[in-house]
Amino acid sequence: MADRALRGSGLGSKSNADPSGIELAPRQDVGFDCPRDHHFTVVFAEEAELPTEWECPRCGAVARRSDGVVAEAKETKPVRTHWDMLRERRSLEELEELLAERLGEIRSGR
Repeated sequence: MADRALRGSGLGSKSNADPSGIELAPRQDVGFDCPRDHHFTVVFAEEAELPTEWECPRCGAVARRSDGVVAEAKETKPVRTHWDMLRERRSLEELEELLAERLGEIRSGR
């Protein structure tokens, strides 16, 4: 059994392949500033879409890009309430008529 043991090399991410002749993809470093005064860089591929925020590796806070690029504000729709949806289906006159009908039923004791 000792004959089959791996000796002289560690297990994990080590490679015995020859790194000569390997050309890495073009990369770029993007700097980020944390609100707690931590600065760090992250390496991205040149053609990658760069994020405007990244989690700080030291404290976990949301860090923003050092070059000042901010995210585009997304257009948000206003929140539709129950009343808004009801008004899409019925007019005020119809609602007043329904209210008077229901109040009449409640007052008559049905």
